[in-house]
Amino acid sequence: MFPLHRLNMPKIYLVRHASPDLTLKHIPYDIHPGPPLSPKGERESEALAEFLKAQGVVKLYYSPFARSARTAQIILARSGIPCVEEIRLVEWQKDEKTDKVAERMSLVFDDIARESAVIGPVALVSHGGPIACLLLSLGIEKDTLSVFRKKFDGSNPLPPAGAWAAEWNEEDKTWDLNLLFIPATEEEVR
Repeated sequence: MFPLHRLNMPKIYLVRHASPDLTLKHIPYDIHPGPPLSPKGERESEALAEFLKAQGVVKLYYSPFARSARTAQIILARSGIPCVEEIRLVEWQKDEKTDKVAERMSLVFDDIARESAVIGPVALVSHGGPIACLLLSLGIEKDTLSVFRKKFDGSNPLPPAGAWAAEWNEEDKTWDLNLLFIPATEEEVR
């Protein structure tokens, strides 16, 4: 995974969409378009935009699901970071096997890593399950991932609007993976 000629060391932010409106029970979560963002999710997206801008992100790819697309729209509006829809970042589909999710996420990640080596830091907005598969593909230990999955809703490895950084370590030829952004809770904002 990831042999290429680089101008820069790639840095990719793996972002989970902001909080969706789960009160809309008639909208299936895993079927496109899925639920929209909640008002809380809108606020989380604004904070995420400021974080990504401060990190120097120059481009963002997003899942076409409504919650991811809206997260990206808010990021664009707040930060000016160009956003591109990427179908391979979709939510885990009902009959999709783990190895297929890992494969599609790894393929899109490799494409984005190559681009990041040329243009600078890039973010991708996807969903918790697919991001967990990608983190395993990138080398995170299962035990480490399990610790993070116990901290957040739905056994996800990051909270809504959270962001992992994947930075290429040339010396070790591995990805350094760190959870760098967790949006403030409503209580912390007050």
